[in-house]
Amino acid sequence: MSGKGFQGLKQQAEGEAQDAANALGKSAQQVVNQATDAGQKAIDQACKTAQDGVEKATGQASEAVSGLGKKCGFKK
Repeated sequence: MSGKGFQGLKQQAEGEAQDAANALGKSAQQVVNQATDAGQKAIDQACKTAQDGVEKATGQASEAVSGLGKKCGFKK
């Protein structure tokens, strides 16, 4: 095989290796993006659940204080 033929094969192999590396990098970035999105959705859901719990507890506490006020004669 001549030197030029070998050089051409080498360049072709290097190009294909670079293409594969680029594709792998792109796939890895997509995985990271998906994981980030999933994590953000989980955090958003946890925050909403916590907020709902706080609102429910606040409502129950308000009702309890109101009921206590009525029992003590502060409210009618």
